[in-house]
Amino acid sequence: MTTQLFIYNEALGHLGERQLASLSEPREPRRVLDSYWSDVAGFCLAQGLWKFARRTVQIDNSSTLTPQFGFNYCFSIPIDWVRTIQVSTSPNMDPPLLQYSDEAGLWYANLTPIYVSYVSNDPLYGMNIGNWPEHFADYVSLRLARQACLRITNDKELKAALLREEDRARRVAKAEEAMDEPPGLPPVPFWARARRGAFGPGGLWLGGGAGGSIATGPQGND
Repeated sequence: MTTQLFIYNEALGHLGERQLASLSEPREPRRVLDSYWSDVAGFCLAQGLWKFARRTVQIDNSSTLTPQFGFNYCFSIPIDWVRTIQVSTSPNMDPPLLQYSDEAGLWYANLTPIYVSYVSNDPLYGMNIGNWPEHFADYVSLRLARQACLRITNDKELKAALLREEDRARRVAKAEEAMDEPPGLPPVPFWARARRGAFGPGGLWLGGGAGGSIATGPQGND
């Protein structure tokens, strides 16, 4: 099982440094890794649609905010949201909702409730390190090593080499994820969707619509 200590020691190995016995060991390399850890983990989570970090929730429209124009409803984005995978008006995520907007920390849509599948940094999802697959843990350790390289080793050539390795690890991790995905249906061309009318099966909004909305409080529509 992957642990934060394991990833730290992998990063230190890339830097040619001695491994840590624990996450509380009073050494400067550990403190340097600590300073980069949260940003590195968050950055790596945002780089793919990782299955181990996937979370799907139902979100009801806000009872206190109303779009001033454009869409009918606005929705608060979960605090553990990192990256959207899919939005739908159906709990089984089929069909996907294509007509929605993401502005200023809110989602806007013409239907409610919405169901959102997203990459989560919650400790039970994306930040559950024990569930990280090997290819993702390798990617994180290389990113962590590169970020900490100059402070720990002051070796610019090593940092350049780690950049190449990090890029390779990211591509491998995303390729491994793609290999495990079931085959999907090809996207429906826009002209075919348009012929079905404004709404398709399951309430999928297909019309052009006016994008963009400004959310106002209860008195915004007075």
